[in-house]
Amino acid sequence: MKEYTKYEHARIIGARALQISMGAPMLVKLTDEDLKRIRYNPVEIAKLEFKQDLIPLNIKRPFPGAVNKEMPVKPFDQTKLE
Repeated sequence: MKEYTKYEHARIIGARALQISMGAPMLVKLTDEDLKRIRYNPVEIAKLEFKQDLIPLNIKRPFPGAVNKEMPVKPFDQTKLE
């Protein structure tokens, strides 16, 4: 896992939790028991996805000289869903 600032980490988790709460499919496989244990909380689901490197988002970091570097959170690996 790459190093992220605490602000980037919070933004990634928050953005993914919002997507999940709006009906986006979960990218992590959870049983009904697991969902009940975390009380269907989209933030907890987003944290699990982040730990398993499944979140398909990009981080844009500004650098001096008006240069922006865009980096993926992690390349999305479809095989982890299976």
